[in-house]
Amino acid sequence: MRRFNWLTTIAATGLVFGLMFQVKAIAQDGVPSKVQSTGFTDIIFSGGITGLAILILLLCLSLTALYLVIDHLLTLRAKDIMPTGLGVQLRELLIAGKYREADTLCRENPCVLTFVISHGLGEMEGGWEAIEKAMEDAMAEQSARLFRKIEYLSVIGNIAPMVGLLGTVTGMIFAFQQVATTQGAAGAGDLAEGIYQALVTTVGGLIVAIPSLGAFAIFRNRVDHLVAEASYVVQHTIAPIKRRARGTTAPTPPTPSPKQD
Repeated sequence: MRRFNWLTTIAATGLVFGLMFQVKAIAQDGVPSKVQSTGFTDIIFSGGITGLAILILLLCLSLTALYLVIDHLLTLRAKDIMPTGLGVQLRELLIAGKYREADTLCRENPCVLTFVISHGLGEMEGGWEAIEKAMEDAMAEQSARLFRKIEYLSVIGNIAPMVGLLGTVTGMIFAFQQVATTQGAAGAGDLAEGIYQALVTTVGGLIVAIPSLGAFAIFRNRVDHLVAEASYVVQHTIAPIKRRARGTTAPTPPTPSPKQD
């Protein structure tokens, strides 16, 4: 599945750049007017300095979105949030009453699972209610951190169309300015040429925005699934402490440790 994602990303990137830089001539045979060959790259560079600057900005946004997608594919994985076997080791230590060893193991293996459990172990003096509250706060903090991480894709998806629209409006202003400057001497063909050149930036903005918003929706659902699974693993791991907390004597708390980043 991971190989398929990589191949899809590479193929889509190659297709976009191929469409951007491949010139397709448009010939008009049998027409008495001047024959003009216009390719996609000609349209890009015909927008002037303003249009080119906006397209460069859109290119930077697209490269940033591509980097974020690859980074999320490599980091938003179950084995990074809940390493295989770590929950079992922690549960065995808690069953044996080795709370200090469990806390040390959490500090040596920083992840969402150990972050939440470590906060719970730090509140053992207050009983099960304090432990549960600490773990809920820690899980909410980690969930918010994961959502903030993927939020940048949503930002790019919302900004890109606005940047493209800015280029379109600017290009249309220049086109109508030409008509006003020439006192109407500029024909409909000149006006149409300026408008379709301006619309290129809108197309560029949509090309960046649509995949970014789609990727954001996919990663948002993935984060929801991982957070729910992590919550289940935490509850299963900490169950021995919950059973012991039903007694009258609270378990011995581990040595306080600084919070993990």
